[in-house]
Amino acid sequence: MLVRSVIVAMCLMAGGAAVAQPLDVQLYAAGSLREALTEVAQNFEAETGQKVTLTFGASGLLRERIEKGEPAQVFASADIDHPQRLAQAGGWQAPRVFARNLMCALAVPSINATADTLLDTLLQPAVRVGTSTPKADPSGDYAWELFRRAEALRPGAFAALDAKALKLTGAAGSAQPPPGRSTYAWIMDAEKADVFLTYCTNAAIALRQVPRLKVVAMPAGLQVAASYGVTVRRDASPGAMQLADYLLVPAAQSVLRRYGFGEPVNQ
Repeated sequence: MLVRSVIVAMCLMAGGAAVAQPLDVQLYAAGSLREALTEVAQNFEAETGQKVTLTFGASGLLRERIEKGEPAQVFASADIDHPQRLAQAGGWQAPRVFARNLMCALAVPSINATADTLLDTLLQPAVRVGTSTPKADPSGDYAWELFRRAEALRPGAFAALDAKALKLTGAAGSAQPPPGRSTYAWIMDAEKADVFLTYCTNAAIALRQVPRLKVVAMPAGLQVAASYGVTVRRDASPGAMQLADYLLVPAAQSVLRRYGFGEPVNQ
């Protein structure tokens, strides 16, 4: 009886120790954050001992997966709308802006566009304009906002751009690049578009992988700013809240800055 009691006590102690071990924090994040948040998560793990499992993808598709029951605890989106929809449905906290981004035009070498001539270039019938997919990916939503701004500058521009835009990324069925390749470098290297409207951070990564490409700054009249929001599941582990808070500390913000993201306070 004594031996059995000792064994039971040892099992309970072992079981208690197992329960006390921190579980991985499940972080679902926009694909444009892959490089930056991979480094941030590594730093967070080194500082806290809390492990993080990363899942990247188009923010709209990630939100749908979360709504269907996937075990995300922290959701870092390329916009505010998708995390806000989770919060409004209940079970998630109100999102906080933790980074900002801008739109750029990634172009093949044959495109001789500048910020001043970019709209004229996009409207040329022979120029193929690539975008991500609206609703599934905020980058596509920002591209269509850019089209609306083009309409204010050039009546008829929205209809022309809406009709010609090639939704090459962001959808559930979009073609995927080989491992280690930037989606945008891969698309532009294969010349599937002449100009691709994407985040400036994505364009910079593509340029590093395919130096022959060009990055054209967006003129002020067309520029659309992207606000990145993070939310936490209300019943998530303390480590999840700690990770979300960590995205706003100077160490994490410094990493985001290095990858080209803007500060949350910027307008």
